[in-house]
This record gives sequence, C-alpha cells and structure tokens, in this order.
Amino acid sequence: MTTIQTNIVDLIQKKIFPAKISFDTHIRQIEPLPGTATVSAFALPGFVDAHVHIESSMLSPAEFARMAVRQGSLAAVTDPHEITNVLGIAGIDFMIDDAAHAPFRFVFGAPSCVPATPFDTIKASLTAEDIDQLFCDGKVSYLSEMMNFPGVLHRVPEVMAKIAVAQKHNKPIDGHAPGLTGDALQQYAQTGITTDHECTTLKEAEEKIRAGMKILIREGSAAKDFENLHPLINQYPDMVMLCTDDLHPDDLLRGHINTLVAKGIEKGLDLFSLLRAATLNPVRHYQINLGLLQVGDSADFIVVDDLKKFAVRQSFLQGVEVFNDGKNRGGVSATSPVLSGYPNSFNASKITASDIEVIATSEQMKVIQAIDGELLTKQLLCPATKGLPVVPNTETDILKIVVLNRYGLAKPAVAFIHGFGLKQGALVSTVAHDSHHIVAVGCDDAALVEAINHVIDLKGGLVAYSDGMMTDLQLDIAGLMSSASGEEVARGYENLNKAASRMGSTLHAPFMTLAFMALLVIPELKLGDKGLFDVRQFSWTELFS
Repeated sequence: MTTIQTNIVDLIQKKIFPAKISFDTHIRQIEPLPGTATVSAFALPGFVDAHVHIESSMLSPAEFARMAVRQGSLAAVTDPHEITNVLGIAGIDFMIDDAAHAPFRFVFGAPSCVPATPFDTIKASLTAEDIDQLFCDGKVSYLSEMMNFPGVLHRVPEVMAKIAVAQKHNKPIDGHAPGLTGDALQQYAQTGITTDHECTTLKEAEEKIRAGMKILIREGSAAKDFENLHPLINQYPDMVMLCTDDLHPDDLLRGHINTLVAKGIEKGLDLFSLLRAATLNPVRHYQINLGLLQVGDSADFIVVDDLKKFAVRQSFLQGVEVFNDGKNRGGVSATSPVLSGYPNSFNASKITASDIEVIATSEQMKVIQAIDGELLTKQLLCPATKGLPVVPNTETDILKIVVLNRYGLAKPAVAFIHGFGLKQGALVSTVAHDSHHIVAVGCDDAALVEAINHVIDLKGGLVAYSDGMMTDLQLDIAGLMSSASGEEVARGYENLNKAASRMGSTLHAPFMTLAFMALLVIPELKLGDKGLFDVRQFSWTELFS
C-alpha cells in the first residue's frame, strides 16, 4: 500500500481539500487532513485526449504514450484511420499490439471512412462487416469520425450500415461535419452521431450542441480552435471535451492537454468545468476504464505543482508510478518497443520533370488557397496563358502542388496552390490525409522531382529540399510513423520546419498543412491522386475554367 499527502481535486464533489491517499492498484482510502495541515501539490484525474490520430505524432502508440504521460495524459481516444487506409485491418492490429506495451489507456475506434470517399485510391477498405467483426472481437470501442457527411445526408447504404453496426453494439459514434448547419445538421445528428471536433466558430458549435452533439475543442499542430471556442466550457460544461486531433512530435514534447488546461485558466475559465472537459467528460462519454480519483477507482491520477501551469510531478496508472520528476518509470523504456518487422505498403515509381508539366488550356485556372492554422481551403481564380506551360511564381506565391499515388504506377496529379510562401525548393510528405499518397509543393519542377524521388527511395517520410541540401525524416512504419524515440523524431521534425522556414514558408506547421491538401472531405478545393476536387460539389473539377 502506498500513501501520499496532497491536495485532492475532487471533480465529482467539485471541491479541493488536503488529504492522505492510500492506494495499491485502486484507491483504498482518501482521508481528509485537518484544515491546518500544510501539503504541497495537487492530485487530480489524468488528462484525456478525446480525439487524436496517433499516426500524426509520427510515433508508435507505445512511444506516444511514453511522451504523453510526461504531460499528465493517461488516456487517448484514438482513431487508427490513417494506418488503416494504408494497411487495412493489419494496420489496426499493429496499433493495438504496439499499444499493449505501454502503461496507458488507449481507446481505439473503428475507422468509419476507409476510404474517406469513393474518389480516393487506397490499398485497403473497411466494410460494415469488417467493423462488426472488430466490435465482436473487442478490438475497438466506438465508431470513429464519420467524415463522409454527404454520405450520411444522402443515406448512402454502406455509410448507414456502418452507423447501424455501432448502434447494434451500443457504441458511441463520432462525427466530422465542418460547417454543417440547419436542416442538414439535424439530419446528420439524428442518425445517432454524438460528437464533432470540426467547429471553428461559437455559432456553429452552439448549433451542434442544440442538436445534441458534444463538442470536442481541438488544438492541434495545424488546426487551432481553442481561442474561438473556449467560452463553451463555462456555458456548456457537460457538453465539451478537449482534443488535439493531429499533434506533431515537437508539440507533444512541449505539452499536451495540460497546456490547454493552463491556457483555459489564463482566460479565467471555471477550474472544475475546465478539468471536467479534460478528464471526466471523455471518460464518461467513451466509457474509458480510467479512475476519477474516487475511493474504489483504479489508482489512475496525476500530481501537479499548482492549478495554474499544471506542471506534472508524477503520473500514476493502476497505482504504478509511470512518471516522476522528468523521468519515465514503471517499465517505460527510453525507446518504443515496436514490434519487429515494420509494416508498410509503398510501390510508387520515380518521376521526371515532364510528368508534372502543365500546359494551360484556358486563360484562367483554379488555385487552392491554403490558410495558416486551418484545414479548410479556399478557391482562387488566377490568370494563365493558354497554350503555354504554367510555372510557379514565388512573387505571387503561386506554387505547384503534386499528388502521386504511393501504391502503384500512376500519373501524378498536378495543380497550383497559394499560401505556402516558399521562395525556393520543395517540401514532400507521405503523410497525406487520408489516402497517404505522396504530396509535394514546390517552386520549380527540378526541385519537386528531386524531393519526390528521394522520398520514394525512403519508402515514406518527410523531405525539405533546396539548393542541393536534403533534410529528411524517414517514416519506416507504413510511411506514417518512425520507429525512433520521441525525442529523435521531434528533433528531426524541428529540423524540417527550420528548413521550410529558411526556404521562405511562413506557415506555423507547413508539413501539417501540406498533409491536409489532399483530404477530399474538408472544403473547398483539394488535390487528390486523380486530380482537382471540389469538396462543395463533392466531385472532380477541371484545373482550367
């Protein structure tokens, strides 16, 4: 039996008091101390990331866990959507098997949109029958974000079958409906979809809450909505959770849900409402097997220095100290015990400059406008000279964007993009939601070809190439994650961002932004492996108009 004296933050009774906690694997006793007792620090339930794609950290699940417990996170509701697009059910199995090595509560979902749309080219698909089997086998605990909201609104049979499977198993259904309002929103929510993490305005979020949906306030590496949405926490304390969605390794090294909580305190939010959003609400909604610092609960809790900065002293899971004073403990190794034989699916063929040449067929072309800190894009109309090659223009920030099928021989899809700000070179990524083809943006064809062919040699990774200098990070697990330690991956990723900055990019997270330029379910204009896609019309569109 272990005992510690500290201040208890009781989220159920909404009070703070000094006490002695006695615990082994479970909380056996919480004995209040006299009011005159002087104790340091505060014990509270561990933080929960209510929606995250582990693959976006570029770390294996076990390594993600090692980094997260340092920040006081003890659980994550995670959608293995990315690796499932690449490897199918084998990808889900890899994530679950690797996660089993970590003292952490992973709640895996069944990806609902593999492929994300009928327009994506991927290696594998996940049917309603597959999802039913995943639930029957106990591998997953909820239906992951239903991104194909047009499919829901049009009652597409396969889409509705997946929702019906989750309802049959009495499992939560996550939503994904950016900008959806009015009657369409009501139709979407009435299918039993219970959450949304795509809200960017209070008006949108409040309408979804009125429709019965819980709002996951997202603060990731690219999409940052906390500033706009934090008032929801005080106004609707039982209808809000916190999440990162996509968090890169350098950001995870600096903080996780704890940084959002600290930010909320700075903004004057109610402490208990804020902590409930970070802990209790996701535990209850997703039925997570995680203690809430009550007698009889599993001994899962954290100890922080104060209730302002939330610097973590200790993290406990089932009574085992997994983090203490800057060091991982409880059998958590310095590097992830990833299973041997890293899975991958990568068969792209190298390209030449002629493969990505574009000849204008009219005097006007559609250009994707990338927006810093958002996954949404806009459509611009820019002049072109009919019959002549269209080349990037760094003065107007009209650069070339390429998507190349990673799974087999195919012609590259080519378009143009504004907002990256590069003055030289090219950036390339095999993290390209959701099909994870090769996506690249560059200032000239020669740089694009050199960088794309290098990432093909790596069989997955991130590349920044300029003036003959190649900066890269190999992602040897499915072209999405690295088998290296979190610290190594964070340093490599920081080096890539520095290289992008030297090349002229002013984006906060250029590689994260690039990764979403091929996602065909978030408006307005995106580039898939088969061409330019108008998300508003949910159909292919011509580059020239």
